[in-house]
Amino acid sequence: MRANYLFTSESVAEGHPDKVCDRISDEIVDLVYREAARTGVDPWTVRIACETLATTNRVVIAGEVRLPKSLMKTDKAGNEVINPTKFKAVARKAIREIGYEQDGFHWKTAKIDVLLHSQSADIAQGVDNAADRQGDEGAGDQGIMFGYACRETAELMPAPIYYSHRILALLAEARKKGEGDAAHLGPDAKSQVTVRYADGKPVSVASIVLSTQHLDESWDSVKVREVVEPYIREALHDIEIADDCQWYINPTGKFVIGGPDGDAGLTGRKIIVDTYGGAAPHGGGAFSGKDTTKVDRSAAYVARYLAKNVVAANLADRCTIQLSYAIGVAQPLSIYVDLHGTGRVTEDQVEAAIRKTIDLSPSGIRRHLNLNKPIYAKTSAYGHFGRKAGRDGSFSWERLDLVKPLKDALKAA
Repeated sequence: MRANYLFTSESVAEGHPDKVCDRISDEIVDLVYREAARTGVDPWTVRIACETLATTNRVVIAGEVRLPKSLMKTDKAGNEVINPTKFKAVARKAIREIGYEQDGFHWKTAKIDVLLHSQSADIAQGVDNAADRQGDEGAGDQGIMFGYACRETAELMPAPIYYSHRILALLAEARKKGEGDAAHLGPDAKSQVTVRYADGKPVSVASIVLSTQHLDESWDSVKVREVVEPYIREALHDIEIADDCQWYINPTGKFVIGGPDGDAGLTGRKIIVDTYGGAAPHGGGAFSGKDTTKVDRSAAYVARYLAKNVVAANLADRCTIQLSYAIGVAQPLSIYVDLHGTGRVTEDQVEAAIRKTIDLSPSGIRRHLNLNKPIYAKTSAYGHFGRKAGRDGSFSWERLDLVKPLKDALKAA
């Protein structure tokens, strides 16, 4: 490992076009889980893979689903088809909560197309038939997933992505509360933070980039910096801002046209923002819009859970975990642990302890983290990791309740 270096990560706000799409897709995941619970449908049977596209006053929702009857209707020919009404309603609600009431993208007037259809039987059998054969559901697809944790912040996240998220979250909160001039900021924004490391530890911020939409057309970069700088400094209060820190606030000057009106958005295009800001590997799969039979989502969550608990148990200062799956096969094909030379035990020992401690089949993950519930809309912006576990069961993969079982498994080895 290098001891002294600069490292940069970026984040995007909930009003970024791609994040608007992530939010709508995850609102639909939550809708399906809520309707299942409301109508007595077994949440284990829920299947959804929902993609959203957004552009100027237009939203297109597509994908494959297995739905509760309450989200279906009968067409004129007597066929059971998807009822788009509730899907459109949750999409409009999401757009309104994000804050879009602009001519080019307005929650009330945007045209919304719902093009969802039934899940492929060929895909469905990989999960369902595998459960019949193995006593446990198979993975919904093949793939590799990574989890990571380190001691750079209290949340055991890499510092650059943590601070990039924090800047945008504070600005969004101020905008929605109507605090002073922050009330005139728009929903669309991007941040980027470069952190200087000395002896492998984050010591100061070397550069800050922020581009934020503003609704007052008279504002220039100087005015925007005047408005946002106090919030940036608040977000960075527990790390030094270097005296020679370079500030780039709205470097193009004007940013009035934003969101899907300025740039088309798609679900799943901000996967590095969603995870570790490039400080750790990513398997390639997106999270938003997917139920948790899709190991792209559930296995990435449990890999973070495992890595975080390994570091919290003081078994290492850094931990990367890779899991791999095959469609229709319940247990992972491989578990790989890298402690980056910081381990107090060996990687082999941690891998063995993980296998003894938790069932890493998709259904085992869903049971352990209690994932069959409507908790996903809030994951769609400011990162899926490094958040606080909620009383509603959200961010359960951030809990530290595996510390003792991991230590016990190591002692018993």
